Amino acid sequence: MGYELIITEKPAAADKIAAALADGKAIKENLFGAPYYKVTHGKKDIIVACAVGHLYGLDQKENSWKFPVFDIEWQASHEKKKGADYTKKYLQAIKKLAKDASEFTVATDYDVEGEVIGLNIIKYACKKKDASRMKFSTLTKEDLIEAYENKSKHLDWGQANAGETRHFLDWFNGINFSRALTSAYKSTGGFKILSIGRVQGPALKIIIDREKDIKAFTSVPFWQIELLGDVNSGEITAWHVKDKFWDKKEADQVMEKVKGKKQGSVTKVEKNQFQQQAPNPFDLTSMQVEAYRLFKIQPKDTLAIAQELYTAGYISYPRTSSNQLTPKIGFSKILSLLAKQGEYTALCHKLLKGKLIPNNGKKTDPAHPALYPTGIHAHVEGREAKIYDLIVRRFMATFGEPATRETMKIMVEVSLEEFLAKGTRTIEKGWFEYYGNYVQLEEEELPTVKEKDKVSVKKITLYDKETQPPKRYTPASIIKELEKRGLGTKATRASIVDTLFQRHYVHGDKSIEGTELGINTIETLEKYMPKIIDEALTRHFEDEMEEIRLGKKKPEDVLSEAKKDITEVITDFKKHEKVVGESLKQAHWQAKDTMNTIGKCPNCKDGNLMVRKGKYGAFAACTSYPNCKTTISLPTGAKLKPTNKACEKCGFPVVIEIKKKSVNQFCLNPKCETKHVEGKAGEEAKAVAKGEIEKKCPTCGKNMVLRSSIYGKFYGCSGYPKCKHIEKISNKNESRTV
Repeated sequence: MGYELIITEKPAAADKIAAALADGKAIKENLFGAPYYKVTHGKKDIIVACAVGHLYGLDQKENSWKFPVFDIEWQASHEKKKGADYTKKYLQAIKKLAKDASEFTVATDYDVEGEVIGLNIIKYACKKKDASRMKFSTLTKEDLIEAYENKSKHLDWGQANAGETRHFLDWFNGINFSRALTSAYKSTGGFKILSIGRVQGPALKIIIDREKDIKAFTSVPFWQIELLGDVNSGEITAWHVKDKFWDKKEADQVMEKVKGKKQGSVTKVEKNQFQQQAPNPFDLTSMQVEAYRLFKIQPKDTLAIAQELYTAGYISYPRTSSNQLTPKIGFSKILSLLAKQGEYTALCHKLLKGKLIPNNGKKTDPAHPALYPTGIHAHVEGREAKIYDLIVRRFMATFGEPATRETMKIMVEVSLEEFLAKGTRTIEKGWFEYYGNYVQLEEEELPTVKEKDKVSVKKITLYDKETQPPKRYTPASIIKELEKRGLGTKATRASIVDTLFQRHYVHGDKSIEGTELGINTIETLEKYMPKIIDEALTRHFEDEMEEIRLGKKKPEDVLSEAKKDITEVITDFKKHEKVVGESLKQAHWQAKDTMNTIGKCPNCKDGNLMVRKGKYGAFAACTSYPNCKTTISLPTGAKLKPTNKACEKCGFPVVIEIKKKSVNQFCLNPKCETKHVEGKAGEEAKAVAKGEIEKKCPTCGKNMVLRSSIYGKFYGCSGYPKCKHIEKISNKNESRTV
């Protein structure tokens, strides 16, 4: 009699499931270098094997570069996908283990993507038409045993069909439209691989539309008048009730009336209390937005961190669009476990004394509830600890009482001109207590006053201001916008935005700015291929896939409609291929020049310094060559961004170097006086350079020597390159070994 083969999505999940189901201890073995587990559960023998994400991917049946192309099939990832060799051993192991299995169970992540992974393994590796399905939201022992005991007899075919259709649609759109753009560029005699995807196009258009609004924006001047005063031993800041004056003469008239006035009086005091409800539980998007607001962690990194926390068993499945918690997860049990973690003890005990009713939102997910901690003590640090703490405190806060806040308005009259002071303070903390420092609301308490109290006027100021253009999207706000417009999925939005950066359609750290290439690409597509960036059409197909999931639509009907649309677009596009190519080529070179320009030449003042690549690495050279032969060596592998500022000391451009974990701003002039070492550190550096002082390397014991770089002076080991120890020179030395 054969065994039951359980297939998981990742090795860590296989480990957790095997440990949960084993009556004794799970036996770990290896096949082709891939791990699997043997367990006994009751009277049944079980083998738990694992994938590493997708073991199959879509590709053409015949290898050609024609377009449009729709003749595709699922193929083993290691055979077609670059960099997917590591998947081969896992696929081989599953194929081998499947031969002697008599029963099959899919235990991949329970969502659309996990269903596709499981379906392909069952269909192509195990040669079966169906399998049982475990459904779970956490990798805790209790939940996994329950998921196994209550597994369904079949795959979730709604999810499987919808997921497979999404893959087909993404492939059809991505390959055909990307080939069209690349072919157009190639028709000009140049070559550059350009890409655009089914959701990438509309996402890029949203960003570029905002960029156009910013560029077209014309500032309008306005004026505001501020009063600073004292009342009842307290300070007060009030603004003229008109707020913005669009006519300077009117503002001047007010200033003339209040000129020299030293006293005003309180004419009205108004207090209002309101309740601020507890926040909804986290869905993936709201967690990504909050993590960016608080920690500036990029959304794609937040998802990766949350996935690790889930795999470790610390939190529930993060790829959820629900902001509702169900009592089935056991609120009391989770809070009791969290209470064993010191920093949450008092807060959890307080919650356990009352009714546990979360402030659920309106969004649902057919597969998973909102994000929540399992209660297992998370041994994490750094960014992982921040995300974990945020999830725990959000979970607790959803059960909290509403916070009571009070707004206070004080009207101050000076020479019949009215000024309004506003303040808000917290009366009852409520859920604020549980969310802790993550509650970042303005607290401004005004002095206690009553009508007719006198106000001592210290200063009345007229401010010249102007209207500001719309704000650019941040990495978090664009994801929120995509969700609002129904574009992409909870799991793909962050990667879609990341792809736009990789393709150089957008750039920026804190705010996302469209590049010349991005702007021109959208303008070209709007003119010749508008369907590619039509968000209504993209949303239409998103709705169609939901209909497939619900069993109301057939995949073949949706795919047939998509093929027809793509063929029409490509046929029309080919009529304008040369014009499109020239436009894209020009945009590419403009974008490249913009990205490589790091500032004005400090010598000739006419040309720009641009990044070039030479035999010995990157350098900056003046565009006025050969009239100006200014060159500057650049740090190896540095990613530099211009600041559009010149150094106050030497006039050289100031740039920002962006690394994975740091941002460094410095002057490009290696001899700039800003890089001189002063004080005791400077005296020591001179003595080391002259050989008057010996400074030993803490790594190898050899002498340290004084060196210079574009960043400034530093100590380096004389044993370089065998020893790469360096020390920055400052009043307090920092050292590192690279």
